[in-house]
Amino acid sequence: MKLSIVIPIYNTRDYLRACLDSVIVPELQDYEIILVNDGSTDDSGLIAAEYAGRYPERIRLIATENGGLGAARNIGLENARGEFLFFLDSDDRLCEGALPEMMAELTPQRDMILFDFLSVRPDGSVIERLPGCAKTGLVNLASYPELLMEYPSGCNKVCRRTLFMENGIRFPGRVWYEDLRTMPKLYLCTDRIWATGKAWYCYLTRPGSITKSANLARNLEIIDAADDLTGYYRAEGQFDRYKSQLEYVVFYNVFLAGSMRICTADPASPLLPRLREALLARFPDYAENPYVRAMPLKHRVLTALLMRGHYRSAAGLMKLKAALT
Repeated sequence: MKLSIVIPIYNTRDYLRACLDSVIVPELQDYEIILVNDGSTDDSGLIAAEYAGRYPERIRLIATENGGLGAARNIGLENARGEFLFFLDSDDRLCEGALPEMMAELTPQRDMILFDFLSVRPDGSVIERLPGCAKTGLVNLASYPELLMEYPSGCNKVCRRTLFMENGIRFPGRVWYEDLRTMPKLYLCTDRIWATGKAWYCYLTRPGSITKSANLARNLEIIDAADDLTGYYRAEGQFDRYKSQLEYVVFYNVFLAGSMRICTADPASPLLPRLREALLARFPDYAENPYVRAMPLKHRVLTALLMRGHYRSAAGLMKLKAALT
């Protein structure tokens, strides 16, 4: 079997049918869909069972106690029969016509396929296109170390299953930012990565998603996620080789993006100085990083405001930008 599509499900009844419909292509062969019902308490489990009953030759349904997104993905990959794995979140969907194009790209010469996102509203209108990789064609970490700085999502990549199985790489359970803790580790496992430049994935931007959660304290888990990634590269003896890129990953994800998320919700939050302290404790000379120095002006201004503790001004700037977008 060529491809296993793993879909963890947790309380997404309003979006699940559209998600499943996007991967049902009757004329397409050589793929399976693994639904992992991660202890849903709404009607998601019933919808999943309905689809599994309608397409028994295509869909397998696994029900588990709630263990979080990472644990559900692991159950799917461990039960998969396909050469390749694709992780699809159950409130998102594939773009129309994407699955046949995706399967056509799965060749023996490739271990990983990267593609773009479309960020969409619940009504289907497109907000923006998010590139999966700034380059197209064959890429690898040695020739393109900036690959580490690309969006680390597990949903805009198709991976050969053996990358996980033979290297002991799994998603952590019950944590946030599991993708940052997992996907960039795979780049050390292969140099056969293909960037398509095609938009195959529709990412739903909606209230209540993990990235929009009001539980601000959990945003600090980005610190642990960054430590997990840099620790892995140290253990593999590759930290010094990719220090500049890893330093920027920590700067951007822990400090800049982390601060922006919290600041937008509560510019008076006592969590904000902790992100600054975390960055400075790990990379006190971050300002000399070539990628930090080359940032767009808006990021340089935000960095200056956040470093000086001018959180309300930073929040105001971000709201202004959002209003003008």
